[in-house]
Amino acid sequence: MPKKEYSAEAQIGTKTWNLSTGKFAMQANGSVVVRAGDTMVMGTIVLGRQRDGIDYLPLMVDYEEKLYAAGKIKGSRWVKREGRPSDDAILRGRVIDRSIRPMFNDNIRNDIQVVVTVLSVDGINDPDVLGLNAASAAIEVSDIPWDSPIAGVRVGKIDGKLVLNPSYAEQENGSTLDLIVSGTENHIIMVEAGAKEVPEAEILEAIAFAQGEIKNIVGLIKKLASDVGNAKVEIKTFAPQAELVEKFSAYKDDLAAALFKPEKTDREKAMNDLRDKAVTELAGDDAALKKEVGYIYDKKVKELLQGAILKDSKRVDGRVLDEIRPISCEVSVLPRVHGTGLFKRGETQVLTTATLGGPDDVQLLEDLDTIDERHKRYMHHYNFPGYSVGEVQPLRSPGRREIGHGALAERALEPMIPKKEDFPYTVRLVSEVLSSNGSTSMGSTCGSTLALMDAGVPIKAPVSGIAMGLVLDTKTGNFKILSDIQGIEDGNGHMDFKVAGTKDGITALQLDIKVKGLTVEILSAALEQAKAGRLFILEKMLSAIPEPRKEMSPFAPRITSFYINPEKIREVIGPGGKVINTIIAETGVKIDIEDDGLVMVTSNNEEGSKKAVDWIKNLVREVAVGEEFEGKVVKILDFGAFVQILPGQDGMIHISELENHRVEKVTDVVNIGDTVRVKVINVDEMGRINLSRKALLPGYNPSQGSDRGQRPPRSGGRPGGKPNLDRFVQR
Repeated sequence: MPKKEYSAEAQIGTKTWNLSTGKFAMQANGSVVVRAGDTMVMGTIVLGRQRDGIDYLPLMVDYEEKLYAAGKIKGSRWVKREGRPSDDAILRGRVIDRSIRPMFNDNIRNDIQVVVTVLSVDGINDPDVLGLNAASAAIEVSDIPWDSPIAGVRVGKIDGKLVLNPSYAEQENGSTLDLIVSGTENHIIMVEAGAKEVPEAEILEAIAFAQGEIKNIVGLIKKLASDVGNAKVEIKTFAPQAELVEKFSAYKDDLAAALFKPEKTDREKAMNDLRDKAVTELAGDDAALKKEVGYIYDKKVKELLQGAILKDSKRVDGRVLDEIRPISCEVSVLPRVHGTGLFKRGETQVLTTATLGGPDDVQLLEDLDTIDERHKRYMHHYNFPGYSVGEVQPLRSPGRREIGHGALAERALEPMIPKKEDFPYTVRLVSEVLSSNGSTSMGSTCGSTLALMDAGVPIKAPVSGIAMGLVLDTKTGNFKILSDIQGIEDGNGHMDFKVAGTKDGITALQLDIKVKGLTVEILSAALEQAKAGRLFILEKMLSAIPEPRKEMSPFAPRITSFYINPEKIREVIGPGGKVINTIIAETGVKIDIEDDGLVMVTSNNEEGSKKAVDWIKNLVREVAVGEEFEGKVVKILDFGAFVQILPGQDGMIHISELENHRVEKVTDVVNIGDTVRVKVINVDEMGRINLSRKALLPGYNPSQGSDRGQRPPRSGGRPGGKPNLDRFVQR
C-alpha cells in the first residue's frame, strides 16, 4: 500500500466520481474507496500464501453490506450484528467475481481475497456499481499481477433514452432496462440485465453505450494506479512438466473417441475410465504427478472440444451449432400443488412448482437501499441436489450458485407477473433440478412459465430461456456460436450467455466470458441466434399449455379484493382491533387492509369468505334515505329506540315514529332484542341515521307531521385519522 494518500476524480455521466487510496486498510495489498455523492464503497485485496494440491485459482470475493452505512440498526430484537449476507449482497458479490476473475492467470495457486465494503449510502447512488469499480481499482493499485483493469456501469432506459448509472428513483419509476456491463477498454467481460420485453437491438445499443463509458472509468483507474506507482510482484504459477505433456500425447486418439459421444452417461464413463488409466500409467502413486496428469487431461479436453467446433463446427453430441436438444414439457404433475411445470431439454430436467398465498405471505426485506421495509410478493427459489449429476453431496442451505440461478429465473419472469391490484396473491416458485446437463437456470425459467400458467396466474406473456456458448480464437478473431450448450461445452467453452424473454423482447440476460475479445458484433450474432432458439423452445412449451388456466387449483386460496372509503377503515378495525378480530375468528379468513382502502380477504372456504366480505361491506356501507332494513333493538331510551340495521351501524327510531298513533312509552311498542322492520327517513350531516317504523305500517299517511325533536348526539365517538393496521390485524 502507498505511504501517502492519492486520489483521482472525473465526471462519470452526470456524477463526479472520486477514487482514493492510502487512507484506509493500509495492511491490505490494495485498497481504494470510490465515492459518488454521499455513497462510499471500499474495495480491498489481499494476497495469501501458495496452496499445494489444488487445481484451481483460489479467489474469494465478498460483498459486505453494513447497516450503519444507511444509518440503520438491525431490526431483530435479539441479534443486532450483521450475519449471513443477504441474497442481494450475494448477487452483487457474484457480479464482481464474474467481472474480475477472467483477468487473473488461472494457474495462480495463491489465495486471493477481494472484500468490498459499503461504508455510506445516500439513497441515490447505487453502491453495487461503485463496489465493482472499487474492487478493480484496488487490484490495479496493488502489487498483485493481473491482465488489466476492468470497470463497470449500470444503464437504464427511461422515456426511450439511455441513462448512465440511474438513481434508485429513476430505476423504480419508469426504467424499462436495468443493465450492468463490465469490461476492459475494448472488450466486454460480463453482462447482467433485467428488462421489460426490450428488443435485441435496444440491448445491443445499451451495451455499446456502456462500453464507451467504461473506457472513461478504466482511464481513471489507470491514472490512480500510475500516481501510486506500485510494481507488480512475480507469482509462481502452476505448470505441468513438459515431459509429462509429451507423454500424454499418446492418449490423444483415445481421448477424442471418448469425448465425442452423443449421450452424457456414455461420454462421462469413457472419459473417466481414460482419465483413471492415464493417471495410473503416467503418475503411479505420486500424488503430485496425479494432479499434473489431471491438469493436462483437462487442458487437452478443452483443446479438442474447441478445435473441433472452430475447424469443423463439430459438437461432442453430434448436433449442429444452432440445434436445440429434444424438449418435452408437462404440467399438473403433482396433484395437490397449485401449479407444476416439468421441463426437460436433453438430459437437463427441472420440476418447478407454484404456490399461491395471501397478501400476508409476502417476504419482508430489510436492506441498505430503502428507508422502509420492502415487501416481496414474487419469489423464485432454486435447488440443485447432488443426485441431479449422479453425485453424493450433503444437503445444506443454498450456496451462491443456487441463489444466483434462482435470482436469474426470478428476474426473467418478474416483468410478466400481474400487478397486485389485478392479482393480489403472493407467488412462490421452487425449481428442483432433477437432472443436470447444462443450463438448469434456463430450464428453471421455462419450468416457471409452465407452473405459473398451470396455477392460473394471468401472466402477461410466457417466457422461455436458452443458454448460448462461444468458442473464440483470440489471435485470428474467428468464432463460433453454440445454441443450447450442455455442461461440458459450458466448462470448456469461452462464454456462458443466458437469454430469457417473450416473443416480443428480452426480460433477462446473464453473460460471462473467459477470454478477452468479446465485441458488440459477436454479441449481436449471439443474440440473433438466441432469439431463434428461444422462440423454438417457447413453441414447444405452448404445445403443453397454450395459456394460463381460467380456474385456479381447488387447493389454492381465494382472495376477494375490493376498495372501501379509507376514512371507514377504522370502522372495520374497531377499538383495539376488536371488530376485525371478531370477523376473523367467526369466519376463519385472513384480512389485509391497505391505507388506500384496498381490502383483501383470503380464505380456502367460500362460505367463510363471502360472510367476511359481506360483513366488511356492511360495516362501511353508506346508508341512503328510503332504504328498508330488518334490525334488532339494541338500546331503549325515553325518546326512542336504537336499532342495529347493519353490523356496526345503528339508527334511532324516535318515539313519534313507532306507531301511527301517539305512544306514551317506547317499551309499549318495542323492547331490547326485538326484531323490527324500519325505513331510513333521514341521514344528518354528522352521519346519524334516523329510522321510522310507522312508515311501513298499514294506513301510514306521510303528510302527518311528527312531534319528534332533534336526535341527541351520539356519545363515545371514535377519534379520526387512519389506524395503524399492522398493530391490530391478526395474521
